[in-house]
Amino acid sequence: MARRKVVITGGAGFIGSHLADAFVRDAEVVLVDHLKSGKRGNVAGALKAGATLVKRDIRRGELASVFRRASVVYHFAANPDVRLGRAGTTPHVQENIVGTHRVLEACRVAKVPRIVFASTSTVYGEARPVPTPEDYAPLEPISAYGASKLACEALLSAYAHTFGVQAVIFRMANVVGGRSGHGVVVDFVRKLRRSPGRLEIIGSDPGTAKSYVHLDDVVAGIEAGTRTADAPVVVYNLGSDDAITVRSLAEAVSEELGLRGVELAWTGGAGAGRGWAGDVRVMQLAIDRLKTTGWRPQMTSEAAVRAAARDAASASRKIGR
Repeated sequence: MARRKVVITGGAGFIGSHLADAFVRDAEVVLVDHLKSGKRGNVAGALKAGATLVKRDIRRGELASVFRRASVVYHFAANPDVRLGRAGTTPHVQENIVGTHRVLEACRVAKVPRIVFASTSTVYGEARPVPTPEDYAPLEPISAYGASKLACEALLSAYAHTFGVQAVIFRMANVVGGRSGHGVVVDFVRKLRRSPGRLEIIGSDPGTAKSYVHLDDVVAGIEAGTRTADAPVVVYNLGSDDAITVRSLAEAVSEELGLRGVELAWTGGAGAGRGWAGDVRVMQLAIDRLKTTGWRPQMTSEAAVRAAARDAASASRKIGR
């Protein structure tokens, strides 16, 4: 009997490469990545185990032939940066919204029955209550990143109800762990490697308070939620059971690097407790729906941060940063 075919867009990236490792033993795995932010080294193990890597930009390259015969497409290709860069909002629109539309069109043409999408807690904006459940409304994101992901969710819903492509959406807290190339933990490790006695932090003491979830818990949660999804559109929050402040995060990272007495130099940020414009001040997701599948996060936010700091420090030593 032929093995099921799984396609992962952004397959050489942070989360996508770990999904590849999880699936390659039991499925024909095809990874789609333009290898600008994703790295071939991330998927060396998966490729050795039999996965295939297709170098392609989802915004421009032909996708339907790659998706043909796939039982599921895991759509994880995106611009992951919440903060705006020099290009402004354009990367969010092009890489997230336009990219998702092209992936959905390819799913429609190739008759893919299911798409699994990496969304974000930022679609909720400055939500009340906290922890925030999936049925919270109105969804009012305060960043272009969050808005682009919410637009993607709307497209997924439309395609699910119009063309029969089941959509499983995971709204994730801050994901941390090995192979991450950006984010606050990686930033702090790099800064402390350069200047062990002083850590500059965007924002004001004690900083925002958010939930962090380890990559291992994310992969397990995606597998559990996808396995049990039984409606045209299913939305799951995916996070930890708690949240920590930026101060606590900075102290945990410093301790994992063996540093004591680090000066925390706060820049003031964008005001009102935010690090930058569009930064959510308090975020913790209600994860009861995903727990009904039997899944439970194995790490607290602090434990996830500490494990990620060790991974980032190890990676930093290997590349001499």
